[in-house]
Amino acid sequence: MLECIFTIDYEIFGNGEGSLKELVHDPAEKLRRVFKKWNASFVTFVEAAELEIIDAEGTDNAINLVKNQIRDLYRDGFELALHLHPQWYNARYEDRKWHLDYSEYNLCTLSRERIAQIIERSIAYLQHVIRVSNFTPLAFRAGNWLFQPTQTVADVLVENGIKVDSSVFKGGVQRQHKLDYRQALRNGYHWKFSDDVTTPDLNGTLLELPIYTQMVPIWKMFTSKRVGLQRKGSSSSKTRKMRLNRLMDFMQFRYPLKFDFCRMTIGELTAAMDTVIQEDQKNPGSFKPIVLIGHTKDLVDFKTVESFLSYLREKRIKISTFKEVYQRCPQ
Repeated sequence: MLECIFTIDYEIFGNGEGSLKELVHDPAEKLRRVFKKWNASFVTFVEAAELEIIDAEGTDNAINLVKNQIRDLYRDGFELALHLHPQWYNARYEDRKWHLDYSEYNLCTLSRERIAQIIERSIAYLQHVIRVSNFTPLAFRAGNWLFQPTQTVADVLVENGIKVDSSVFKGGVQRQHKLDYRQALRNGYHWKFSDDVTTPDLNGTLLELPIYTQMVPIWKMFTSKRVGLQRKGSSSSKTRKMRLNRLMDFMQFRYPLKFDFCRMTIGELTAAMDTVIQEDQKNPGSFKPIVLIGHTKDLVDFKTVESFLSYLREKRIKISTFKEVYQRCPQ
């Protein structure tokens, strides 16, 4: 049994560049209209650290539009989830430019005390924005998908009421940050975990609902649509070493293609889903939640989004949220 969960990372560019109105508010508003037209919903991964610091420093006048939008999404029944780039919490704004604290880039490498401070602060900001003092997001996604080493962050998330992670993309490798999700290729469509996010544990306290990937030849990653969006978001602040590390990540025979509804063409989306449908027909009794990812900063092609929603309706594939899916996974 198949169900699709559309998730959108609600954020500007990773180096702090870009307008909240152009890269966050306006595309999210258009996406909301599209999904409401199709009587469907998506999960918004709100980048709480980024928004809180921009809000506190008053560097973007659109912050109030964004906060009102988050509140409206919540009231309209769209699920809100927690997304974090912790390098924002010690950021400085100087000479009309953000200087982020890259020593805190990977939440998982920080001390337990610092991890707890960041997670508690980010949840408190979401509560402040939506004006619900007891709000707890069900799901979490780590900045740049960095969820290794896992155990300490997982423990702190559970302590704060979070039950689902969606950071893993099977087959992923980031050598610079010592991330390796290749072991997860052996896992199913969802699993519980404790010490390491790639290792299933029936007694684990968190549920992993990974971003769906398919391992493809590397040349399939370089479509004109994908390359164009990548260039749009490229940071001139990347060092030669960072570029070399990223190039090394691509140096493998097959690479994980994330099920990205912003970067993929309608042909890629339907072909990927056709493969999933064929897999499901072999074992229709098992539950297969398929998590799609997108980013507001990449969201420009709404025609493709509508076409894919139409395709899913034609195939009678339900569009769900984490809250709905969580109830159907083993507890």
